[in-house]
Amino acid sequence: LIVDNYATHKHPKVKAWLEKHPRFHLHFTPTSASWLNQVERFFALITQERIRRGAFTSVPDLESAIIDYLEHHNADPRPFVWTASASAILEKVARAKQALESQH
Repeated sequence: LIVDNYATHKHPKVKAWLEKHPRFHLHFTPTSASWLNQVERFFALITQERIRRGAFTSVPDLESAIIDYLEHHNADPRPFVWTASASAILEKVARAKQALESQH
């Protein structure tokens, strides 16, 4: 399983479940993995622009809708552009750091 670095994966219940299911191994993404953020954002776009707008009666219908979305999107690809300013990002990082430090 590929997971982020949030503490939820370190919860005793999660650890106990993993011990009972040894075929699962956690692989943590690098901290501040901006490439993963872009992938997550792309999945959010597919969800917002296609999946939530549809009604699917079967898995093949859903798969077809996703493939159609990807084909349409890839017909005119554009680079992903961050809209947040550097100062907004740094402020968010500072708030997150303060919240993490206050927990320990």
